[in-house]
Amino acid sequence: MEINNVRLFSNMDVRTYEPPTIRRAQVLSEAKTTIAGKTVFLSHSSVDDAIVPAVISFFASFEASVYADDFDKRLPNPPSAITASILKSEIRKCPRFVVLTTPSSRTSRWIPWELGLADGYKGIPPNATLMFTPEGIVETWTKEQYFNLYPKIVNDNWNWVVTDPRGSATWPLKQWLHTPLL
Repeated sequence: MEINNVRLFSNMDVRTYEPPTIRRAQVLSEAKTTIAGKTVFLSHSSVDDAIVPAVISFFASFEASVYADDFDKRLPNPPSAITASILKSEIRKCPRFVVLTTPSSRTSRWIPWELGLADGYKGIPPNATLMFTPEGIVETWTKEQYFNLYPKIVNDNWNWVVTDPRGSATWPLKQWLHTPLL
């Protein structure tokens, strides 16, 4: 598949997928709960918590369930070795690992650690970044650090796809979420 008109996750998508206020608490509760069969471990900066419900609903539209650590009652505050143990377990259980990538991601202490674990456990294709910019356009910061080492979830001509940075594959998002990868 040739990538032509690429757009990143944007404010427009947040508005589209943001659950209504009455459903928001339920969406977050489902993502916080550890239930067998979660599809995606969502790594994100706590600074970006406001857009997490829309991201969870976005993945739900592709029949994928999300584990997000926000308010996981098992996680101690402040974080400790128990936190690390629980997160390691959840990363292993979920077949896919996605980093919600924003400018705040660069200063997160947990995102690089979680991504490193996921890379070690799963290899590259099951891990991806969902980059968020307000207008959905590629900005300078998206080309920095480790963001280009992993597949990206992008909108190509109104179809959500996952692009492999090695250029060897592009998967429709639903296929990437639900089928084994080589």
